[in-house]
This record gives sequence, structure tokens and C-alpha cells, in this order.
Amino acid sequence: MKEREKSAAGAKARRAVPRHGWRPDEQQRQDALIRYVGAIANVSAAKTARPAEQAPRTALLVRDLMNAPPPSVAPDTTLTDIVSALSAHETGSLPVADTDGRVMGVVSEADLLAVVAARAYRPSAVRQVRGTGPSVEPGEETAETLMTSPAITVQPDTTVPEAAWLLALSRLKRVPVAEADGRLVGTVHRHILLDALLKEDPAVLEGVRGRIKQAFPDAADTVEVTVHEGVVRLRGSVTGDEAARLLAEVKGLEPVTDVLDELTVRDG
Repeated sequence: MKEREKSAAGAKARRAVPRHGWRPDEQQRQDALIRYVGAIANVSAAKTARPAEQAPRTALLVRDLMNAPPPSVAPDTTLTDIVSALSAHETGSLPVADTDGRVMGVVSEADLLAVVAARAYRPSAVRQVRGTGPSVEPGEETAETLMTSPAITVQPDTTVPEAAWLLALSRLKRVPVAEADGRLVGTVHRHILLDALLKEDPAVLEGVRGRIKQAFPDAADTVEVTVHEGVVRLRGSVTGDEAARLLAEVKGLEPVTDVLDELTVRDG
């Protein structure tokens, strides 16, 4: 994902999602998460900028984690039936797909609650709180009139860090997974993405140690490796020739986000 595309996606996500009040420490937690997944996404995007046929299949992709086949509702689904579908699938939102299976939008509990509450409390406000679909009379709402459109989606081959970046910016809990032509193929929840990111540290540690042992056998016993949130810290002593090559080698590993160099150079 290019920087310009990432900025556009972030701006689109912020416009599409309403702001909600947060508890005092929530902003700090969200900012930390955005910095983390943003750093990973930057590295992931740079490493996958090569043509697909040349890129090694090392990065975890959305297709590896998505829920498929995905539940969805048709555009003419009534409000009552949408509620039933949300309950049946134990979810807070569902994609709206046309007869060809292409994503038209997303309808959520928040969309429905706003309409139902306005209908009960202030009927004249119903038109003001509906989704972005065509205008209809109160009581005739369907998924198409209630949905938020266009939907924020990710593609199956989007890397997990890039998908996490998008969800962190948009503050969505889940997004539809769609092919380039818009055809719905799955959904992915943010907790699945976050779990996958947090579980990567042990795998990164093992990968870095294995690479050092393979490429720099003399340094395997003198270099200490630790990993925290994708950042690799290297401590120990190496020769001057080894130092630069070792750092470059570790920085090139997926999904290392940064390398902290605490190596000392010894003669030899």
C-alpha cells in the first residue's frame, strides 16, 4: 500500500465512521496501536512492492484469517430481518451484497438503533439518522436504505499489518473481504488481526536467530537477540565485516519493523 493510498484510505475511513466518546485512556491506547500497526504496514508495503511473482510468500495475508463463506444480507432485506440476521450470526454488522455477490455497503446495529430510537423518540428525525442509501418513508427501510456505502473493504491478498492499519484508522470492528471486482469472499475481525500481530514476536525471534546461525555461524553464540512488537534488538560482539552485513540481513527479514543496533565491534 503506497503512502498516498494509505493516506486516502485513512481519510476515507475517518469520514465514513462516526466519532464516539472514549474513556480517558482510550485515545492513548488507540494511538499506540496505530503507531504499531503503522510501522509494520510501512515495512510490509516496502517489502511487497516487488512483482507478486517475485515476492516470497512469507507475509500473513487476510485470506489466511478471514471468516469464509461470509454471511451477508440482500439489499431488499427488511429492518426486522436484518435484526434477525445479526442475531443469528452473533455479529454487530453485515455486508450488503447484490445478486452477483458484490459488496454494496455494510449495515450495522448502530444504523438500526438510530432509526428505531428516532422512530420512538422523535419520528420527524428518522430521515436524518438513516444510512447513505436512497430515501424512503419511515417503516419502509431496507438494507439498501440503511447501509453505509461505499463500504470499507480489504482484499484477500492484503497483508495482515495493512489490514490492521486500516481498521485502526477507521475504528471498525470488522470489514468485508472483497476481490478486486467487489465480489464478497469473507469478513475479518480486528481482534483476529491483532492476535496475529502480537503472536508474531516469537516467530520473528526464531527467524532472526535461525538466519544468524545460517549466515553468520561465528556470531550465533556471541549475539543476543530480543524482539518486542516487531522491533529486533541485537546485542553482542561481532567483527567489523560482520556488523554491517548482519544488520542489513536482519532488517530485510519479514516482518521486522526496525532493528536496534547495540552491537560492539571486535578485532578479527
